[in-house]
Amino acid sequence: MASIHKDVALDAPAADVWSAVRDFGALHTRLVPGFVLETKLDGDARMVSFANGTVAREMLVDCDDAQQRLVYAVTSERVAQHSASVQVIPDGEERCRLVWIVDVLPHAIAGYMAAQMDEAAKAMQRAFPGRSA
Repeated sequence: MASIHKDVALDAPAADVWSAVRDFGALHTRLVPGFVLETKLDGDARMVSFANGTVAREMLVDCDDAQQRLVYAVTSERVAQHSASVQVIPDGEERCRLVWIVDVLPHAIAGYMAAQMDEAAKAMQRAFPGRSA
C-alpha cells in the first residue's frame, strides 16, 4: 500500500481553514475551488466532481473538532483501498499547516494520486491567499 503525505502551508488562521475542511459538502466553494467543480452530499457521503473529469464517492469516517481532523474513504471500482485524513495545525495566529495523508491501493496509482494532491494543495493556497495588512 502506498502512503502519501502532504504538508500544506496556508496563510490563514487554523480556525478558518478547519471551518472549510469540516464543511464536507463545500469542497468546490471553500477548500479547493477550481480543482473540484461540484460536491453533492448523500447522507454521510459526498459525490465529488473534479476538474479533470473524475467523479469520486467519498464517505465521511470521522470529523473531530477538538483535533481539527477529518477522515474519509473513497469507494471505487478502480481503487481497492483509499483512506485519507486531513488535519489542520495552527502555525501562529495567522498561518496554519494542513497535513493530508492518503493510503491507497493499488500501489501503481500512487504517482497519479500524489500529483492530484499537489494540484489540490495549490487550489487550497489560492483559496486562502493571506490577509492584507
